[in-house]
Amino acid sequence: MNQIASPRYAVIGDLVGSREQPSRAEAQDNLLAALSTVNALVSASQPLEPTIGDELQGVYDDLPDALYATVLVRLALPESMDCRFGIGVGELEIVGTSNYGLTQDGQAWWLARDAIDTAKAKGRQLPGLRTWIKREGAEGGDIVNAYLLVRDELVSDFDGRQRRIALAELHGRTLSQIADDEGISTSAVSQRHRAGIGALLESIGQARA
Repeated sequence: MNQIASPRYAVIGDLVGSREQPSRAEAQDNLLAALSTVNALVSASQPLEPTIGDELQGVYDDLPDALYATVLVRLALPESMDCRFGIGVGELEIVGTSNYGLTQDGQAWWLARDAIDTAKAKGRQLPGLRTWIKREGAEGGDIVNAYLLVRDELVSDFDGRQRRIALAELHGRTLSQIADDEGISTSAVSQRHRAGIGALLESIGQARA
């Protein structure tokens, strides 16, 4: 058993309402495409990948990357799909290997599991919530969750075009290039940018700074 002493940020995700998708195979293809996009943009000690059922997992070395990856997955999925996340902060233990890579255990995973369960429970009263973080010493509250509550609510109100525009801007596309991609005017893209996308991008930039 190899214990990784420095804290890691374990991410567990699951698809929201996956059983309501008309094609599970198409949903899986969409998920794989989204994860490929995210893994190309965010460095990870364990890139995001599907595991069992509708779940996915990944590990990050710092909190800004974990936060960035979770919102990117949501933006990269089509409008008919969404994903819920739990982020756990703590130590990891490598307990073996399998055909799927390293088999891991440890505090970060336990807290990530608790976090995603909390996100699901809180989502009954806060339907826009998709992400929660758990770490020791923050039982009375965590300022990161305050950020996530607002960020997730904003993204949950996005339609498919807003998701694509936000993701394109994060890829460095200009508003005129995005307008060409979407077949709309630059002013229409600019209006969408002002209607929430700009605030999201600024929040991502502040978090990653």
